[in-house]
Amino acid sequence: MAAGAAYASAVEAVATKAFSNPVPRGLIAVRADGGHPGDIKATVEALNKAFATFKEEHTKQLEDIKKGNADALQALKVENINADIARLQREVDDTNVKLAAAQMGAGSGGKGAADAEYTGAFRAHFKKGDVQAALNKGADGEGGYLAPVEWDRTITEKLVLVSQMRQLATVQPVSGAGLTKLFNLGGTASGWVGETAARPQTSTGTFASLGFGWGEIYANPAATQQILDDSAINLEAWLAGEVETEFSKQEGAAFFSGDGANKPFGILTYVTGGANAAKHPFGAIKAVNSGAAAAITSDGIVDLIYDLPSAFTANAGFVMNRKSQGTIRKLKDGQGNYLWQPSYVAGQPATLAGFGITEVPDMPDVAANSVPLLFGDFKRTYTVYDRVGVRVLRDPFTAKPYVLFYTTKRVGGGVHNPEPMRALKVAA
Repeated sequence: MAAGAAYASAVEAVATKAFSNPVPRGLIAVRADGGHPGDIKATVEALNKAFATFKEEHTKQLEDIKKGNADALQALKVENINADIARLQREVDDTNVKLAAAQMGAGSGGKGAADAEYTGAFRAHFKKGDVQAALNKGADGEGGYLAPVEWDRTITEKLVLVSQMRQLATVQPVSGAGLTKLFNLGGTASGWVGETAARPQTSTGTFASLGFGWGEIYANPAATQQILDDSAINLEAWLAGEVETEFSKQEGAAFFSGDGANKPFGILTYVTGGANAAKHPFGAIKAVNSGAAAAITSDGIVDLIYDLPSAFTANAGFVMNRKSQGTIRKLKDGQGNYLWQPSYVAGQPATLAGFGITEVPDMPDVAANSVPLLFGDFKRTYTVYDRVGVRVLRDPFTAKPYVLFYTTKRVGGGVHNPEPMRALKVAA
């Protein structure tokens, strides 16, 4: 029980440190230096100690089951430790996001606005509705503005940090109303001939086009005119936060399961058996069975990894939700080694069979016929298309005394190549 005591002590130390300086709900506190290195180190150490205890107790549970002495209390103990590991891993992941945010913010170098004149007009319009016709990029009568370059970039950077698909996939700005890609399906033929032999016409390759789902995503935050007059808040930072929350929630669901109706096509819809399985000219994302009718097996994970061509494994990784990660944490290989391993270094994700794991709440749970895991190179599989520019419509009339800031952005997305991706389907 010495390991269990060490684990409990470590968890208590981290919990005490985490709650000694509470942050109001809904706010994220990020230090200018990205956080205290000691806190990060303590969390990683606590995670590793927790996993060591988990392996010890889980092995004991399995031995009891083999002997026919299954203990409900022992099983509960294992599940509680498993839950603590998930919490500590989440703390490590959150720290990584905050470090990335701090580094991104530091990258601006304190430079002035690239479009300072227009940014000033935008801020004045935020507060009072003042319109300078020479600067207004939107419609004067509507009070519409395209966001300044810096503000638009801030929204995009925030979305990258909170949207898992934007971190994983290729993100491509576009200037048109939509986008269609052409794919070469091959078919060009050739042959060997003699010096004077006839050379008949050969077959020519064929092409196929592929469209992507598009939609307009919006947020409609409100503030009283008095708050705007008194400048009690940083208006741009406040609106950016409101937009980030709403956009990230809607995007997250659409990029993984969107049906393409006024929204992007989700990557899960391209899996064999999905709604878009026949949409791509190259075929569907192939599914590999998990090895059990209602569970994930170690053999299923190995089959999934080795079904992906080696050309795509260099940048491959797993995607799953938190509950599924708790399930696969108990899997072992033939030598008794756990396939899941915690993060040993701040800035690095937990791994499954040596490949990084990204936790995505929008992925399905483990259940019969579900697809709880994706594995592959996301940048070579899925593309997010951003129609350049965020539009803000200032509306002081609809909900007096509140001023509404109707904010929109057009976003598209879909699978541009299914070959670098595999899905794990729960099936025997």
